[in-house]
Amino acid sequence: MTDPMNPGNDRESPVAPAPTPAASGLQPGWERQTMERLMFATLSEQRAARRWRTFTRLAWLAFFVLLVWTLLYRGGPTGAEKAAPHTAVVEIQGEISAESDNSAEFIVAAMKAAFEDPGAQGIVLLINSPGGSPVQAGIVNDEMKRLRALHRKPVYVVVEEACASAAYYIAAGADRIYVDKASIVGSIGVLMDGFGFVGLMDKLGVERRLMTAGENKGFLDPFSPQTDRHRVHAQAMLDQIHKQFIDVVKAGRGKRLKDTPELFTGLFWTGQQAVDMGLADQLANLDFVAREVIKAEELVDYTRRENVAERLAKRFGAAVGEGAIRAVRTLPVLR
Repeated sequence: MTDPMNPGNDRESPVAPAPTPAASGLQPGWERQTMERLMFATLSEQRAARRWRTFTRLAWLAFFVLLVWTLLYRGGPTGAEKAAPHTAVVEIQGEISAESDNSAEFIVAAMKAAFEDPGAQGIVLLINSPGGSPVQAGIVNDEMKRLRALHRKPVYVVVEEACASAAYYIAAGADRIYVDKASIVGSIGVLMDGFGFVGLMDKLGVERRLMTAGENKGFLDPFSPQTDRHRVHAQAMLDQIHKQFIDVVKAGRGKRLKDTPELFTGLFWTGQQAVDMGLADQLANLDFVAREVIKAEELVDYTRRENVAERLAKRFGAAVGEGAIRAVRTLPVLR
């Protein structure tokens, strides 16, 4: 029948046939090849994921094994080194603090191992330190005197670049102190430092909102004005710690100290001046002390040091702790 809307077209147009694989340029069996490639790609991804999971588990296992090993072993001389007569060396290098290798925990442990070693003929503290915590230094000084009396072995200090402040607090407990003529020795004093931003905050229009329970809880807050009462209290604490320091030096050095007005004012001197003032005994180095004083030229290092695994463990613990602190930062705390 003729379409009235399309005269002259009395039949439907034929439907175009679907293109064959040959006509479209595809090879026979292309569907199977595509599926195979997809399956192989999926298998490769699964193998890579398994390998990564295995590697991660092995890495964690190795980390924890190494961590356990470091907790049980922190170095030290071998049995062969202990057998022969030798001079035991304990290094104190850098700032003295509870968080460093120069903590009282590490230094005392090293000294204890040296004193208990039958091959150690004497102990040398090899010091190169500007000072640090009086608490850590006091612990080391007390333990040095106890161990020396218990084991009847001499303890000597050999100063390299510096032995100042808390480092000299430790050195004062030794039998003798040896220095280089250019060493820096002394600084028998105590300080408490900080900053005050009150004037700057006023100029910037910044208001400090500090809430405390206890009228003196904001003591030493750098953003609050310092009162005369707080200044007097802080100075009394410093004076008391300074007196403790002076008493330790006098007890350790005794009559060897010269009556010098500036001896306990916090000044420091060269090694040669320290010998003249009685703060040190002689100009000498480590080899001289081992060879001529202790009569055991062989040196064995007993220093305890924090290794890489321990540092990683501490950083991991600090990261976890930081997250906890953030969670409770807005809560009142005791510190």
